Parts: sequence; structure tokens; C-alpha cells
Amino acid sequence: MTEKELLLEVEKRRLVPVVKLDRESDAKPLCQALCEGGLPVAEITFRTDAAEESIRIASKEFPEMMIGAGTVINVEQAKRAVSAGAKFLVSPGFSRSVTEWAVENKIMIFPGTCTPSEIIAAMEYNLPVVKFFPASQYGGLSAIKALAAPFPSIRFMPTGGINAGNIKEYLSYDKIIACGGSWMVKDAYINEGNFDKIRELTAEAAALVK
Repeated sequence: MTEKELLLEVEKRRLVPVVKLDRESDAKPLCQALCEGGLPVAEITFRTDAAEESIRIASKEFPEMMIGAGTVINVEQAKRAVSAGAKFLVSPGFSRSVTEWAVENKIMIFPGTCTPSEIIAAMEYNLPVVKFFPASQYGGLSAIKALAAPFPSIRFMPTGGINAGNIKEYLSYDKIIACGGSWMVKDAYINEGNFDKIRELTAEAAALVK
């Protein structure tokens, strides 16, 4: 999948589930629940020791899914994620070293930004989309609209505080390509093995963003 094709797929899905897995054994049932719920995409965060193997399992068992790695904060994690099968990388902030590695290796990256300076830094690498994080704490949709004005070529993927109650408002703005969200894949549901609940909430979310 080319970077352009990946961006089109992200825009088509409109919502990227942001997942934290403490056990790699949860990767398969989690991905199955997302697929059955109608959202075959996941950003598996590098917040736990299970992340790398979870990405490997998800990529192998669900080749039709768009599996990415989140919370990537250094080049070592980026290399491990891509080696495990991640098709895209997401960072909570802007790292030049991670961004440069991704660009050099033609891996789609969504670096975290929340200031004009960070957006300008991302633009130096000709990135078409940046993550806006944490969205609700940094002004939400009104902040994105203010930032979009001087940067008309940039689009945003807000994450942080996105939920079923506000996602449609975010997605109504044409500078937002998609949103990252975790309300349908809460830690408690995963740790309890409540994948039926995840499937149900995913289906509701998929219907909401169509």
C-alpha cells in the first residue's frame, strides 16, 4: 500500500481505534471484534511490552486490516514496529529523528503537534497530515480551525478526548482526515476479555462516522 493509498483508506474509515494491549494474546480477539464491528484498522500503542508482538500477530492474522503503531517516540521503536508489520506510525509529539527515518523509508507517519512551530517542522518533511494531540486539552476543534488558517495544505488527525458525543462535529470540518479514539476499545473491556462489548461499540462508532 502506497502512502497515498493509506491516506485514502484512513480518510475512508474516518476513525482510527487507539489500542493499548497488555497481553499479546488479546491481539487476535481484539482485531476480530474491530473487523466484525466494521472498523478494520487499529493503532496499537507502544505503551506496553506486548505492543511489538501484538502488531506482529495482528498483521499476520488480519492482513486485510490497516495496522499501525502508536506512541512511537524513538527510531528503535519505529524500526521494531515496521519490522513487526506496522503500515503506519503515530507519535504523541514531533520527533525529527523518527520523522526522518519514516520519510527515508517511505513509511507513513502522523507526528503529534499542537503548536504552529511543530506544524512548520512537520511541513519541512512534506507531510500532508499531522496528529493533533491531546485534542481536547489543547482547544479541540476551535484550535484546529485556528491552526488550519495559516497552514491550508495541512490536514489533521485529532486524538485525545474524542468520543461518540463529539466525533461528528470534528469530522464535519474538511481539514480533519480522521479522528483517533479509544472509547470503543477501553482498557477495561480488553482486560476483561469483553470483546462482544468492543464489537458492539465499534459497530455503533462505524455507523456514526459514515
